[in-house]
Amino acid sequence: MDKMKQTEEIIEELLEQLTLDEKIGMIHGNGLFQTKGVERLHIPPLKMSDGPMGVRNEFEKDNWNSVGNTDDFVTYLPCNSALAATWNRKLAYRFGKVLGEETRGRGKDVILAPGINIIRSPACGRNFEYLSEDPYLTGQMAVPIIKGIQKSDVSACVKHFAVNNQETNRLCVDVEVEERTLHEIYLAAFKEAIMEGKSHAIMGAYNLLKGEHCCESEFLLHHILRQEWNYDGCIISDWGAVHDTKKAAKSGLDVEMSVTNNFDEYYMAEPLKKEILEGNIDESLINEKVRNILRLMERLHMLSGKRARGYYNIPKHQEEALAIARESIVLLKNENNRLPLCEDKIKKLLVIGENANKIHSNGGGSAEIKALYEISPLMGLKKRLGGNTEVIYVNGYYVEPKMEENDANWQETSLEDALLSNRNKEISLETKVIRDLYLKEAVEQAKRVDEVILFGGLNHDYDSEGIDRDDMKLPYDQDRLIQEVLKVNPNTVIVMVAGSPVEMGEWIKNSKAVMWSWYAGMEGGTALAEALFGDINPSGKLPVTFPNQLNDCPAHLIGEYPGGKKVSYREGIQVGYRYYDTHQMDTQFCFGYGLSYTEFAYKNLSIIANENEDVSITVSVETTNIGCVEGSEILQLYIASKNASVERPLKELKEFQKVLLKPNETKEVIFTLDRKAFGFYDVNTKQFKAESGRYEICIGSSSKDIRLQKIIELNNTYYY
Repeated sequence: MDKMKQTEEIIEELLEQLTLDEKIGMIHGNGLFQTKGVERLHIPPLKMSDGPMGVRNEFEKDNWNSVGNTDDFVTYLPCNSALAATWNRKLAYRFGKVLGEETRGRGKDVILAPGINIIRSPACGRNFEYLSEDPYLTGQMAVPIIKGIQKSDVSACVKHFAVNNQETNRLCVDVEVEERTLHEIYLAAFKEAIMEGKSHAIMGAYNLLKGEHCCESEFLLHHILRQEWNYDGCIISDWGAVHDTKKAAKSGLDVEMSVTNNFDEYYMAEPLKKEILEGNIDESLINEKVRNILRLMERLHMLSGKRARGYYNIPKHQEEALAIARESIVLLKNENNRLPLCEDKIKKLLVIGENANKIHSNGGGSAEIKALYEISPLMGLKKRLGGNTEVIYVNGYYVEPKMEENDANWQETSLEDALLSNRNKEISLETKVIRDLYLKEAVEQAKRVDEVILFGGLNHDYDSEGIDRDDMKLPYDQDRLIQEVLKVNPNTVIVMVAGSPVEMGEWIKNSKAVMWSWYAGMEGGTALAEALFGDINPSGKLPVTFPNQLNDCPAHLIGEYPGGKKVSYREGIQVGYRYYDTHQMDTQFCFGYGLSYTEFAYKNLSIIANENEDVSITVSVETTNIGCVEGSEILQLYIASKNASVERPLKELKEFQKVLLKPNETKEVIFTLDRKAFGFYDVNTKQFKAESGRYEICIGSSSKDIRLQKIIELNNTYYY
C-alpha cells in the first residue's frame, strides 16, 4: 500500500471515532500557541511558535507572561532580509535546517516562518522579516528554507497569505490589486512555497482582499489554494484574524488562533458548534478541516510518535548563524579601497553609535526571541583586535527612553487599531541637550584617533510589527552626527545596521566607505569585524532597491501607501526595480547591488535554444576574478521582452548563481531556462503565458550593471 493511501486511511479511521466536541477542539486554539488534542485517541495538541529568526521564548499557556525559565534561550539567526542578501540557496537550506532542529528541540510542531510577503515599500515595519521586493528571488530562497525546516519533522508555516505589505491599519485595510499583478508579484512566491517547497502549513493574513478578510477568503483559501494549487496542507489563521464564524467555517481555514484566552469563545469554537447543532453549517466542513490537521500530524509523525530528534543551542547552529551573517554583509561604497582596515596601523580605534553596542534580538514584535547570546559590533571588534588596539566607544547619538508601558505584553493589545509606538513624537529639550553633548564628544574624539567606525541605522522601535515608518530618514539626528564626524575625520567608515533602506543623501557623497548590515543574528558583530578587517570578503547584494527618498518608491509615487480603509496598488507590476529600471530612475543603490574587495570580469556568453514541446534554453557565461583576493560573485540573469503584447517591465530577474573564485580563477556558470522564465499572467485565459517573440538575455552584477546580453526568439506560445 502506498504511503499516501495509508495516510488517508489512518485519517478516516480517526475521523470516524471523533466526537463533534473533539473535532471542534482541534480546530481552534486551546492555548496561545497550541490547539487541543484528543488524549483517548492519542492525538496530541498541535504546538506552534514564532518566528523567523529563532524559536520564541516560552509563554504560559493562557496568558502572555513569560514562563521565565532558563531552558528557552535559543540560537538567534539573521533576519530574512539578511538571508536574502546572501543570494545563496544552500545557505537558505542550512538556515531552515537550524530553525527546524531548534523548533523540534523545543518540542514544537509548527514554526511560523518564513515570512515571504513582497517588500512593496521601504516603510513597512516588518520588512526585515521578509526576503525581497522580487517574487523570483523570494521564491528561490523560500523553498530551501521550507525544505530545511521540514527535515526535522517540523512544519514550516509560510506567511502571510496574501498581499500583507504594510502594518498601518493591518487588521482592516482592504487591498485593491488587479488580477495580473496579484498573480505575478504577490502570489508567485507563495505558489513556489506550496508547489516546490511543499510547505505543510500556511498562515493567512490580517488584511482584506476583494472585500474579504484573508483568513475567511473563499477566493484565496478555497479557489487559489485548494483548487488551483491542489493544496492539502493545513491553513492557520494569523492570531486574531478571524471575524465571522460562518465565513471561517466555509472557507479553507483549518485552525483559528488568537491573542486572547477566551478559547471557547473563538469563532470556530462554541459559536461554530452552535451553528452546526442548529443546522446552519454542515459538519462535513469541519471534517475537512480535521482531515487537514490530521494529515499534517501524520506528515510530522506526530500520530506514531516516532519523530526526528531536535537540537538547540549546539555549536553547529552558532557556526551556521555566523556563516549566514558573513555572506549577508553588503559593501555599498569603498572609495580608493578605504576598506579593509589594517589593524597594524591602528593604535586607537574610535567606535561611535548606539548600534555598535545595541542588542536587537529582543525586539521587533513576534520576531523577538530570547537569544543564547548576541555579539554586538563593539564586542566583535574588540574580540577581533584582541587587546592590541585601544578601542574607545562613545554613544554618538542619543536614543530617548521608551514611553511608559503598562505591565501587559504588547501582544495582548495587538488587536487594537494601532499598536503603541515606542517612538517619542516630540523631542524634549533634555533630549536635544543630550544629543548635542553626545555629538560634541564624538567629534572631539574623532580628531584624536587613528581610525573611526561609526555605526548608525535603525532599531526595533522602527523595524517592528504593528508600526510603519513615516519616511526613510535616519532617526535620532544621525545625519547631523555623521556629517560633523566626516568633517573632522573624512576617512570615517560608516556602517549601517537596519532592516529596511534609509536615506543617505545628506552625507553619502562625503563618505569613502559604507557597509550595510541587517539584523544579522547572534554572530552579526563577529561577521562585521571580519569584513571590516578583511578576514572575509563581503559578497552580499541588495535584495531590495534603496531609493533616494520614500516618495521615489512606486507604491508612494503612483500607488497608495498606506491608504485608509482601502489601499490601491496602482503601480501594478511595476514594483521595486521593475519600476526604477523601466523609467530609468536614479536610485541610491539598485537591486542586486553590492561591492567586493576584488573585481570580476564577464565574458563568452553563449545561448543554446531548443523548442520542442517545451522551451529549453541553456545559457553559459564565464566569470573571472581579476583582483588579488578570493571573492564570491553573484551572477544575475534578467530577461527583457522586446515585443510583448502587454505592458512588461524593462527586465525581470529569472536566474542567479553565486560562485567563489580565487584570484585569476575563471569559472563557467550555466543557467537553464524553461517557459516559466518568459511568462506573464494572461487575464483572458487565467494562465501564465510565454508568448512568441524576441527576448534579450541579460547577464549582470546588478539590475543596472548588465555586462553581457544577447537576443533570442521564441517561435511558439506556451501556457502553464
